[in-house]
Amino acid sequence: MATTSEFRNGLCIQHNGEPWKIESFQHVKPGKGPAFVRTKIRNLNTGRLLENTFTAGVKINIIRVENRKYQYLYSEGNDYHLMNNDDYEQIMLQKNFISNVEFLKEGNNIDVLFHADKGIPLSATMPPHVVLKITHTEPGIKGNTATNANKPATTETGAMVSVPLFINEGDKIKIDTEKGIYLERVK
Repeated sequence: MATTSEFRNGLCIQHNGEPWKIESFQHVKPGKGPAFVRTKIRNLNTGRLLENTFTAGVKINIIRVENRKYQYLYSEGNDYHLMNNDDYEQIMLQKNFISNVEFLKEGNNIDVLFHADKGIPLSATMPPHVVLKITHTEPGIKGNTATNANKPATTETGAMVSVPLFINEGDKIKIDTEKGIYLERVK
């Protein structure tokens, strides 16, 4: 058991019988009334984000978790096969279990969060940035660069990304996986 004074970003807690991860928190001490902690927590089973308020000093169950690196091997329908980088153990996760799966390329590493006591996966997250090759985009029109113009492009994983006009087919680009946006061209 822990109290709200031990809250930190990334802490996994048991709340209403389900595992939650603290995305952000803020201790508030109003001039009148008791102190409280305003939090944004994400359900590790459904991925739903919830804003919740805890009274200061309330007891919370902390979940022990382990973060393990896995390499993406291949997919069959909605099943994604992953291999542990340390002991080569293979697991299978559902497509909706992995955040921003449209940017996942064979051979990429992802972080899988496991419940340490039960040994079950809780969530899987992509690396913050990936480098993908552009397989299809329309050529940029010369002279159409007066403003910050973008065009749609398809990556090698099939994901659609808005890119600047100077990006061509075959170029490699760096993508922010959390926001799904173009960052820069990679040589």
